[in-house]
Amino acid sequence: MSKTQDLYRHAKTRIPGGTQLLSKRPESFAPDQWPAYFSRAQGATVWDLDDRKYTDMSFNGIGACLLGFAHPKVTEAVTKRIANGSMCTLNAPEEVALADRLCEIHPWAEQARFARTGGEVCAAAVRIARATTGRDIVAVCGYHGWQDWYLAANLGENDALKGHLLPGLSPDGVPSALRGTTLAFTANDGTGFEQLLNEHGDRLAAVIMEPCRYHDPEPGFLETVRRGCTKHGALLIFDEITIGWRLHFGGAHLKLGVTPDMAVFAKSLGNGHPMAAVIGTEAAMAGAHDSFISSTYWTESVGPVAALTTLDVMATEDVCSHVASIGAAMQQIWREIAEHHGIAITMDDGYPCLAHFAFDHPQANALKTLLTQEMLKRGFLASTAIYPTLAHTEAHVTAYGQALDAAFGLIAPAIAEERVSEALEGREAHIGFRRLL
Repeated sequence: MSKTQDLYRHAKTRIPGGTQLLSKRPESFAPDQWPAYFSRAQGATVWDLDDRKYTDMSFNGIGACLLGFAHPKVTEAVTKRIANGSMCTLNAPEEVALADRLCEIHPWAEQARFARTGGEVCAAAVRIARATTGRDIVAVCGYHGWQDWYLAANLGENDALKGHLLPGLSPDGVPSALRGTTLAFTANDGTGFEQLLNEHGDRLAAVIMEPCRYHDPEPGFLETVRRGCTKHGALLIFDEITIGWRLHFGGAHLKLGVTPDMAVFAKSLGNGHPMAAVIGTEAAMAGAHDSFISSTYWTESVGPVAALTTLDVMATEDVCSHVASIGAAMQQIWREIAEHHGIAITMDDGYPCLAHFAFDHPQANALKTLLTQEMLKRGFLASTAIYPTLAHTEAHVTAYGQALDAAFGLIAPAIAEERVSEALEGREAHIGFRRLL
């Protein structure tokens, strides 16, 4: 009997989709084996409802906990704020301090608005851009949330968002009248972007894109987008929700040297406490004065307090260098242990702060599931990617390497003897979005 698995089986009868976030579905890792729920989380350690202890060498709050789970300074600041009341008829002064801080970190920005999740703040940014420009069409490159404005890209004959991190997202429930209001383009395809501008530039409210994900953009690509937006009067919005503070303090665009009109942040901004921000120039944010963008819980004070403290830690601890070092160590372990066991993997030279690899095999997804299965037995939440955190240490990496060596020692003969499926103790992991029941 397992409290953790029993609760998840019940949850699927009460909660459509089983979880609130697709990326946290156990079916995406190892169905009936991956622990769906946690009772405690501290640093890089997680305990499930059965008090099983795991070291998280996977997604660490889906990238939200860059400092590690329950960072003591953030927890102390949040606890103090809660003790003094975190919600009130009046406004939280910390939101003004956070607006000032973000504009200090980003000298090009002059104003800020806040939400609590990444999807919300992307929707707010797009709404502001449409209000500012008086135009409707938005061009996207990358993943930007679940809302109607984004999934409208898939209302055409083809899956326009295929290749944008999460393929196969259904636009069911999105009004058909939104067809043609969101257009997708491909990263590093300057020619394709120029064609989009030629066809729609004069009706384009904004371009929203991740400045990068796993690699630097091709030389000149971001500059091409910047020039195109300026020429056609569209606003350029950089989505820094994932790469954000992980690659460079303040965001990847500061490192890459291309200035947007607006930028959005979430995930690690609050280190596990809901907080999201859109910052921009005064001219770009002008539409926010006239468009109704308002929500009660955007005014609570835990989020801003967590963000201010998180920014203090990130500014003093050189988090970016640490997570790059941990990620690079993981990349080296994957290479060496895979080579030792004769297991073919592919791994590019992408950012170590979002390190990942893939099995080079026709049954790659089954092997990924098998890896997770065997690492769970050894006390690790693990797949084929990691979001390193400040809480990860060399000791964690060393222990992980020993467990991976043992797991690959079992996987290698399963590959050689063509019994990968038989080695699975449950079902193969799901790929992408699919209905559970």
